[in-house]
Amino acid sequence: MVHGIKDEATFGAYHDVAVPIIEAAGGKMVWFSQDIQAADGDWAPMAMVLFEFESSEQAHKWYNSPEYQAVIGQRLSSTDSNTVFINVE
Repeated sequence: MVHGIKDEATFGAYHDVAVPIIEAAGGKMVWFSQDIQAADGDWAPMAMVLFEFESSEQAHKWYNSPEYQAVIGQRLSSTDSNTVFINVE
């Protein structure tokens, strides 16, 4: 979830590197949206993207991989954002 972008150039560079890393780890983009309307509460991200992995373990392995950890700082420094893991059974 992206709540705000502080540095578009750095975030763009992150995106260009991170997506191939996610895909190489077995992640598949399911959807992306900038049209998010909260029904209530203070939660108001400006964008969301959903990547699907075969398992929770695979998702955590990607997130903790040396390849992703080498670029995550670009996202953290250029945005106000969160990563969440959702297990669906």
